[in-house]
Amino acid sequence: MARGPRAGSTSAHCPAPPAVPSPPTMDPAPPRPAPPPRRATARHRRTARRRTVALLVVAVVAVVVAVTVVSLTRTSARSTVAPPGAGAGSITTTTAATTTTTVPPTTTTVDPGSLPQTDAFPSTADPTFTARMDDLWAGVQAGATAPALPAFFPESAYVSLKAEGDPSADYTERLLGEYDEDLLAAHALLGADPAAATLVGVDVDQAYGHWIPPDTCANDVGYFEVPNARVVYSVGGQTRSFGIASMISWRGQWYVVHLGSVLRAGSGGEVDDPQAGPGAPTPSSTC
Repeated sequence: MARGPRAGSTSAHCPAPPAVPSPPTMDPAPPRPAPPPRRATARHRRTARRRTVALLVVAVVAVVVAVTVVSLTRTSARSTVAPPGAGAGSITTTTAATTTTTVPPTTTTVDPGSLPQTDAFPSTADPTFTARMDDLWAGVQAGATAPALPAFFPESAYVSLKAEGDPSADYTERLLGEYDEDLLAAHALLGADPAAATLVGVDVDQAYGHWIPPDTCANDVGYFEVPNARVVYSVGGQTRSFGIASMISWRGQWYVVHLGSVLRAGSGGEVDDPQAGPGAPTPSSTC
């Protein structure tokens, strides 16, 4: 017995459903061509040239400034090396008015006499010693104490040094009075035209320097003393000299304390051993 088709099945004789056509495929839009490069306008070209010129000017200025700084740095770095000082022995400090320049001492507001004494032995190679001897010579030329006062032993140091009496009064009434008189006496050696006389140098024999201990010669403080240095000068084309009777030390510096003599023969100024020629320092055991 023939069976009919099963429910829900499709007969082989039934036509297939019509195919649904696919939508047409769209081609992508073609890429847009790149815009052609812009041509530089005249305005842009002028602006570029101005920037280039400005950069060049800045670079040139920078180079000039750098070269100037280097040049100034090299110039300021230069220094003059002074020759080493001479050692102990006979030393002549020369001051030639037309060929040398005196180095001024370091200025200070501190009174050296207000500072304690030291045991430093003074050096005549010290520029401050040369300046001090120039001051002494200025006082001799002027016949006055004021120009030569920096070369004289400080009052405050003298007050600290002395052990008895009234040191301040002794300083002003005796020591300074004698110094003034001795400067006048040395001034008379220079003749009618003292300004024409020139200082050749001051000869100090360091070997004659000796230590004066405390409690000696009525002194509380010790010091070095050097006797009979020679002030050498030229006047009228001739070399002459006279002595500095005594110089003593304070804090490593020589100062005149007696110019004409230590022990005076009488009243009035004195000149220590004036001679034709440079003379020579001599030893002494004075205080």
